[in-house]
Amino acid sequence: MDVKIKIYFTHKEKQFMGIGVYWLLLGIKKYGSIRRAAEDMHLSYVKALGMLNTLEKTLNKKILNRRRGGDSREGASLTDKGEKLVVLYEEYQEKVKSFAGTEFENFSSKFNLTD
Repeated sequence: MDVKIKIYFTHKEKQFMGIGVYWLLLGIKKYGSIRRAAEDMHLSYVKALGMLNTLEKTLNKKILNRRRGGDSREGASLTDKGEKLVVLYEEYQEKVKSFAGTEFENFSSKFNLTD
């Protein structure tokens, strides 16, 4: 047996940061494109854009540098704040999952889940 948890941040009952946004930010970092990162996740561009706009609006911080121009009319990169958010979210997620795993082991042994 194992424990699985879903971590996401909310503000005024509205989700603004979770694993999906995290993966989207990693995709933007990898591809330099919101559209390409969204396609890689099988998300519509509009959905991805909405997630990113909600993130920036809620945090009141610029997370992306967005560029327009040329034939492709796309391009994006993470700001320093965006880079920091990715690193800190990753660290936070690992700590929470580790804690949850340890606590589940304690719970499991006390309740004898494996018997």
